Amino acid sequence: MTKEIFLLLKGLQIEQSEDAQELETITPADYYRKDDKHYVIYEEMMEGFTDVTKNLIKFCDTSFEVRKKGLINVHMVFEENKKNITSYMTPYGNILIGLDTESILVEEKENQIRVQVDYILEANYQYLADCRIEMELRPREKGIGLM
Repeated sequence: MTKEIFLLLKGLQIEQSEDAQELETITPADYYRKDDKHYVIYEEMMEGFTDVTKNLIKFCDTSFEVRKKGLINVHMVFEENKKNITSYMTPYGNILIGLDTESILVEEKENQIRVQVDYILEANYQYLADCRIEMELRPREKGIGLM
């Protein structure tokens, strides 16, 4: 995999009312691998704000971490069959979230890496939704194409 990539990130939340909410982002990012861990670095802007949030995603076969610094600050750790609790700091206030990870799947090909994380999301110790993160990495020189 090359250093300059496109990152496709999908998030799906299935709430108790059975209404599914899907968010999808495609953004340029930087990728590297060190000590059997994969790293993705990218920046994002929130609508209505001028501050940038810097993101670092670190993953392997058994864990997936997301660190956000800037307008939003959080360190989310997903580990199979383990529940992690963290504080999600936003411009609107802080939320205590629980991440109860059911599975992490990593699939590597020559010019593509796919990751899927299935987890249960809690807010302030209350069940909120069954969730899935789907992430795909592709070299930028290949273009976005059909991701």
